Amino acid sequence: MPKLLIIEDEKNLARFIELELNYEGYETKVASDGRNGLQLALTETWDAILLDLMLPELNGLEVCRRIRQANKTLPIIMITARDSVLDRVSGLDSGADDYIVKPFAIEELLARLRSLFRRVEALGTTELTTITFKDIVVELESCVVKKGDKVIGLTKREYDLLVIFMSNINIVLTREVLLNKVWGYSTGVETNVVDVYVRYLRNKIDDQNQASFIQTVRGTGYVMR
Repeated sequence: MPKLLIIEDEKNLARFIELELNYEGYETKVASDGRNGLQLALTETWDAILLDLMLPELNGLEVCRRIRQANKTLPIIMITARDSVLDRVSGLDSGADDYIVKPFAIEELLARLRSLFRRVEALGTTELTTITFKDIVVELESCVVKKGDKVIGLTKREYDLLVIFMSNINIVLTREVLLNKVWGYSTGVETNVVDVYVRYLRNKIDDQNQASFIQTVRGTGYVMR
């Protein structure tokens, strides 16, 4: 039974989500402020977190950042009434995996949860504990990335992108494929976000004055070779 943490200060909405998820077979717990929610997120085991953006004590962006800083890679869906591009980008950049805007139909939330769990399962199907390409090593169980003897700090999205590239060496991946695997089509994020994150990743793993590990295939996407 998947275990979900709901961090939401609107009591009626939190109760509604909790009842619907319980009916669908999820085990749930509710936190009504950011500080308590963060403590629960870090001290207990969860399959996913539903996180409101505007919270008392500690806002959702900061809660999300601190969860990621603790090296927890569990799925996080940001829930908010704010739907500007800046708000969506801020939520995703803080480490959220998906973004849903109030008011929403419970069917949409359930669909997004199923999509996230499918992506997590797909990323975890490999039997390897490490992936290696040239001098880059990814330790899958600990989500640690090393280049030579140096540990490289990556955000969750950069990490997911790298794992996908290193699992598909010499295979051209379109922007649409990368967007679906890392963000999911339902997020409403445009494909040019992929270009931005590939640039972030290149800046962290490439050597100066040498060809990039990740090469651009014009009009198509990217390939690691």
